[in-house]
Amino acid sequence: MDDRNTEALKVIVVPIKNLKNETVGEASLPESIFGVTFKSHVVWETVKAIRAASRAGTHKTKTRSEVSGSGKKPFKQKHTGRARQGGGRPPIHRHGGTVHGPTPRSYALGINRGTKKAALRCVLSERLRENKLVLIESLALPTHRTKDLAEIVKGLGLTGKALLVDRHGNKNLALAAANNPKVEAIDALSLNAYNGLNAETIVLTEEALRAVSEVLG
Repeated sequence: MDDRNTEALKVIVVPIKNLKNETVGEASLPESIFGVTFKSHVVWETVKAIRAASRAGTHKTKTRSEVSGSGKKPFKQKHTGRARQGGGRPPIHRHGGTVHGPTPRSYALGINRGTKKAALRCVLSERLRENKLVLIESLALPTHRTKDLAEIVKGLGLTGKALLVDRHGNKNLALAAANNPKVEAIDALSLNAYNGLNAETIVLTEEALRAVSEVLG
């Protein structure tokens, strides 16, 4: 068999648990996604771009043409013994305009899709090596209570901040996680290198795993 085909067939077997922390099966994770070498520079570039894009960039100061006030000359040009003045709105005056102040702008940095995917592969692989990647059968919660979700997270043995990844439409999960600072619930297609690093443990449902594998495969 071709060596390249052999590499493509390599998988990592990980147990699948339910909400009661019982093992109910196992999943074969492709090594090309969950077993890659951690490349710090790729991850750093991606995280920097994600954080930059999240900046609002709505800061604004007014120039002399935008501040309120008259443009009338306060006194004649010559023979007063004072410095000449052209109005009440120049920057040297109180309540005057600002010179070279900030204006609304975008802080987004250009980064290609392949780099983003490579960074996410690195983060998922690192979390798996650290035993901080948990596969769960489903996150279909019986209630939307924050307390109930906290009990489930505790029962799964998760410490620190947990990132719960499921498909869009799980309303009970979204509501239960909204008021818990140690839990964040996102859609599988919103998973990126930054929120993966920001959480101590990543929890993937089977449906989310299929979506992530399809995107990164």
